[in-house]
Amino acid sequence: MRLALPLLALPLLAAAACRGGNSTPVTRTDSVKAGVVSDTGAASDSITPRGPRGAAADRFPAPSRPVSDIVAPRWSSEEARDDAGEARQVLDLLQVKAGMHVADVGAGDGYYSVRVAERVRPGGTVWAEDIEADYLRLLQRRLRANPLPNVVLTLGEPHDPRLPRDTVDVALLIHMYHEIEQPFGLLYNLWPSLKPNARVGILDTTRPTNQHGTPPALLKCELEAMGYRQTAFHTTAPEEYLAVFAAPATEADLTAPARVAGRLEALGCDRIARRSAQERP
Repeated sequence: MRLALPLLALPLLAAAACRGGNSTPVTRTDSVKAGVVSDTGAASDSITPRGPRGAAADRFPAPSRPVSDIVAPRWSSEEARDDAGEARQVLDLLQVKAGMHVADVGAGDGYYSVRVAERVRPGGTVWAEDIEADYLRLLQRRLRANPLPNVVLTLGEPHDPRLPRDTVDVALLIHMYHEIEQPFGLLYNLWPSLKPNARVGILDTTRPTNQHGTPPALLKCELEAMGYRQTAFHTTAPEEYLAVFAAPATEADLTAPARVAGRLEALGCDRIARRSAQERP
């Protein structure tokens, strides 16, 4: 049984501020091949975006609930997480296996990235993405000391993971969804990187979003508003859960930026957020 952790030890990983930028159409067709793996088979350790820029943040409505601050490059000590079997449990539930290509969105200093890298060998890749270059430099030093050639460092933006098109079987968002200032933009811009039948696994706590958690009903509502469909829900520890979502099958199933506000209103996401905050002791 995992013990509840103090808030000061809680996660990092998402948006410090929304950034604008030129938008580009969402498509899975124009694969990006820039410098991912060298001829020697060693993953590139340059800290740079790996995919094109997606839709600008200002095309999406802001979430109508609080957002937690980014705190640190890790959720808790690696020893405590390993003792609780966190990564093993999550990766087993998501059926991550050899040959798969996994995006660790909000990778921080790489707790999940290095464990996923071992599991997906041979033939698999880990896209270790974060918006904080300093956090990725911590992972870079770790990989230089203990090389894992299938880990690729990837610099994203708060509303856009900047991942290569059509490359990801499973996207992990670990203890960070509540820190994304523009979650609708991130989910929209994540979609082009996802392969058909890709899954998104979100590990979070049941606390309110200003206390480093996301109530499960609110998470489901916000992802459903963007066209993602919840396929599984697992309680992984007291006040902690893993929610699994299927990505929209086609671009037509992905909610366009101009329709997001209407979808949120129709599904009642704001009401769910208010009710969740009131129910919390």
